Amino acid sequence: MKGKVLFLGTGSSMGVPCIACHCPVCTSPNEHNKRLRPSVLIMVNNKILLVDVSPDFRTQALKNDINNIDGALLTHSHFDHIGGIEELRVFYFKNQKSLPILLSKDTFKDLKKRFYYLFRPRKEDDNVHVKLSFELLRGDFGKVSFQTVNIEYLSYYQGSMKVTGFIIGNMAYITDIKQYDERVIRKLQGIDILILSALRKELSRANFNLVEAKQFAKKIKAKQVWLTHLAHDIEYEKTKKHLPDNINLGFDGLELGFNYA
Repeated sequence: MKGKVLFLGTGSSMGVPCIACHCPVCTSPNEHNKRLRPSVLIMVNNKILLVDVSPDFRTQALKNDINNIDGALLTHSHFDHIGGIEELRVFYFKNQKSLPILLSKDTFKDLKKRFYYLFRPRKEDDNVHVKLSFELLRGDFGKVSFQTVNIEYLSYYQGSMKVTGFIIGNMAYITDIKQYDERVIRKLQGIDILILSALRKELSRANFNLVEAKQFAKKIKAKQVWLTHLAHDIEYEKTKKHLPDNINLGFDGLELGFNYA
């Protein structure tokens, strides 16, 4: 069975262009240098799953004609990955049922703090907030069926923040990674399609840079790599010329096919 993954956003936490920046990338006319905050849409097994709900989700949904989703997967609770969660209420208005969300216990705990009002009992005169039903992952590594889609998940860290990566078929989505253990390497070994974050050229305390991303991809022997979560010092045309043949720069609107067993 074939699946598809659509890149809704490939930018870093500030997006590209950045506010008040006039660098060559932020002022570039090249559409591949214009990046909304990071998110992908996965279409598989007759289901549409959103991975992360960026602050730009409204723009992403309108731009890509997203009329419905069956559920969402959250990698972690940083703002650039959950800031658009209120925008999901349109699907409650449309379908009159809660939207399923798959996430770790750590992300769920943070979500209740950041969006506390979504978890309070609703009064009759309250505004209608997004209605979500949460499915919590058991442990840091495992497998789950979510909305009839078989998903394998794994955990790693971005500083003190625990992040969840997802494997669906022969495709893996691994973003905001910095610290990890050998279990991650074993789970991803030989993956066909790896979507991986690579913030910038210089070292970062919280994310892989380009060199670290290339080293990680080589370590797991990934056959095809697409880089995302790209900051504004990554110029698309210049950077892709210096990447190995199996490593590519993602861009907003890119669609890839993958195999789903």
